[in-house]
Amino acid sequence: MNTKMIRYILCRMLGVEAVLLMIPVIVAALYQEMSGIAFLIPAGILLLLFFLAGVKKPEQSHIYGKEGMVIVALAWILWSLFGAMPFTISGFIPNYMDAFFETVSGFTTTGSSILRDVEALPQCLLFWRSLTHWIGGMGVLVFVLVLISFDKKNSMYLMRAEVPGPEKDKLVPKAMSTARILYGMYLIMTVVEIIFLMLGGVNLFDSMIFSFGSAGTGGFSNYADSVAHFHSAYIDGVITTFCALFGVNFSLFYFMLLGDFKSVRKNEELRTYIMLIVGATALITLNIHSMFPSMIKAFRYAIFQVVTVITTTGYATTDFAKWPMFSKSILMMLTVVGACASSTGGGIKVSRLLVGIKCVKRESVQLAHPKSVGIIRIGGKKVGSDILRTIYIYFIAYVGILIVSVMLVSLDNFDFETTFSAVLTTLGNVGPGMAKVGPMGNFADFSILSKLVLCFDMLAGRLEIFPFLVLFTAPAWRRKF
Repeated sequence: MNTKMIRYILCRMLGVEAVLLMIPVIVAALYQEMSGIAFLIPAGILLLLFFLAGVKKPEQSHIYGKEGMVIVALAWILWSLFGAMPFTISGFIPNYMDAFFETVSGFTTTGSSILRDVEALPQCLLFWRSLTHWIGGMGVLVFVLVLISFDKKNSMYLMRAEVPGPEKDKLVPKAMSTARILYGMYLIMTVVEIIFLMLGGVNLFDSMIFSFGSAGTGGFSNYADSVAHFHSAYIDGVITTFCALFGVNFSLFYFMLLGDFKSVRKNEELRTYIMLIVGATALITLNIHSMFPSMIKAFRYAIFQVVTVITTTGYATTDFAKWPMFSKSILMMLTVVGACASSTGGGIKVSRLLVGIKCVKRESVQLAHPKSVGIIRIGGKKVGSDILRTIYIYFIAYVGILIVSVMLVSLDNFDFETTFSAVLTTLGNVGPGMAKVGPMGNFADFSILSKLVLCFDMLAGRLEIFPFLVLFTAPAWRRKF
């Protein structure tokens, strides 16, 4: 384990966070808020760490897969620890554990909150809270790779450890170039959404807040009633559309830029993703239509919630916790599935669901015909045995973390719907759950232990478990491994 290189890269990353912490200071100055001072202290500490250990590169500069995993896991934890400080220093979230929960929820694009009165926060804190969504959406390491140069191989290992999905395809040969292409598309789409929201009468600040949440598929809002605050079918439509787009594999947008529409049309994961949205929307619309004046209005609320849940955004236009159990069950299933691989969405990913279904089908065929040879393909590409093994382990680890987390959180003695949905929604990076943690509720009443467990779930869910498994595995820290 190259600990010197790990320390060097982490401190360079913390230097980037120091610069990001200055953005809310500018927002505070524009709105004449004294709370902006709270960002200067962590920014100063991070800059000091950068100059102490992030300037001089170690002689032994190579890292490998295990270092990449450890760096990614530690980076997300450290960014959250320092990113939480302004909330506590300003006094708006006095309990540091609550501030840490809120910041982890932001960077992991979960959107779960402990705030009972979000509108009481000053603009600079609200902006920072939502900016964490935008940074975390494409990935902390990917963002840093856009700004800071690393060795080609080092960049590759960091990208592989952070980019969500069972396969880590690069758009171009160089990882840093891939990172810049990704963030270029990400930035353009975010700006376009801001413009569309402003055309609907939303002010610039609110447009940025909701665009950051949509782009990162996070869901933080500066209003207690989320998107329902606007009471606008147009705004609902814009956010629904962009949430759905940000849940698509970004490689497909790159293919579209190259004019390769054939690859987009043939993408099996995209077709399944669209089918899930269409099917779930139709079923929920039929199930809830009696709760609304017309079928069209029921469709409007159904498709919004389906899209924001499957993309793990978590915005709400109504309290879907009051919907019939059938509709709530569909939403909970979508929470598990999540969006496409290499998107900003969370969940287990549609591609893994497809592979799982095809594995079950293959095993069923082989039981009936033992001599048959089944090859699993996704989008015409053969899924290798190494990827299949990784997916199997991922599912086992996912279920294991889910069970252990539910057991630990159940010590708070809340009802099962609250407990189970709280774990499921944080592990899937969705945000709102059901019952006490529904779209109109929050996570404030959970104990410190439960909040720590849920923070772990959010981080493990966003990084797809493996970096955290490596981080907490003792052999990974040995020099020879």
